[in-house]
Amino acid sequence: MAASHFFEQRQGKRFRPTIIALMGRAIEPTASRAQINVKNLQLQLGQITEMIHVASLIHDDVLDEAETRRGGKAVHTMYTNKVAVLAGDYLLARASVLLARLQHLQVVEVMASALDSLVQGEIMQARSKGEELLDMERYLRKSYFKTASLISCSCKSAALLAGYEERSSITVSAEEFGYHLGMAYQIVDDILDFTGASASLGKPAQADMALGLATAPILFAAETVPELKPLIKRRFKESGDVVKAVSLATKTDCVAKSFALAEFHAQRATEALNRLPPSESTQALLKLLHLAISRDK
Repeated sequence: MAASHFFEQRQGKRFRPTIIALMGRAIEPTASRAQINVKNLQLQLGQITEMIHVASLIHDDVLDEAETRRGGKAVHTMYTNKVAVLAGDYLLARASVLLARLQHLQVVEVMASALDSLVQGEIMQARSKGEELLDMERYLRKSYFKTASLISCSCKSAALLAGYEERSSITVSAEEFGYHLGMAYQIVDDILDFTGASASLGKPAQADMALGLATAPILFAAETVPELKPLIKRRFKESGDVVKAVSLATKTDCVAKSFALAEFHAQRATEALNRLPPSESTQALLKLLHLAISRDK
């Protein structure tokens, strides 16, 4: 019931299934897969991806003790932590069953690696300390694990389902598009949280810092404002740390630098997309990419 409530009441943007559906339409099946309903398998992959994503959100909210999600109460606040964890586990179990039914071993392996990355990202976030909290490369690696990995692996799987080899230009391009789109999306998400625009995301402004997390804007600001470093290292735990950090950071060009980083990934995603055969679907993916970096919610 907890899991179904999340899908029925908190539908979100359906961002990931849309990407996979469009990627599936952008890639023509090979001759060896011509007799199989590949499009249907790719749509099922989109459903599986969304189930994994929602399960990760439910679990994240329990770990972070978050009060809200997508503009409403987090699942664990409506039920209990135990029920929320079980709801997330159930979604992952069902996703695993549906994944096996695709009957494609490579896709199972790729999507399993995405699950592994999600867990690695959560562990990295929880265990980071000291100088590690100031490391931009570590932040980007965590962003890959927690966000871009699932999108990247799903796009790669869409190509594999269409019959392309793992190292073919089509599969590599699909995977690279998913990677760079996912990175751009997460960086913009972090910018919106920092600037306070996250109120329209359904979560409080500066929620990341309240959880002790330093994202791209704060890390860029810390490069020129040394006073930020002790605040980051102690995860903004002392009273007034978040307000002080925002005050110091907004005097720098940290938001512009963060947008530049997001735009770098968006440009790389565009280049990957341009290596696929031109079609209405690739144009739609390009528009989706533009929306991802220009959104305000």
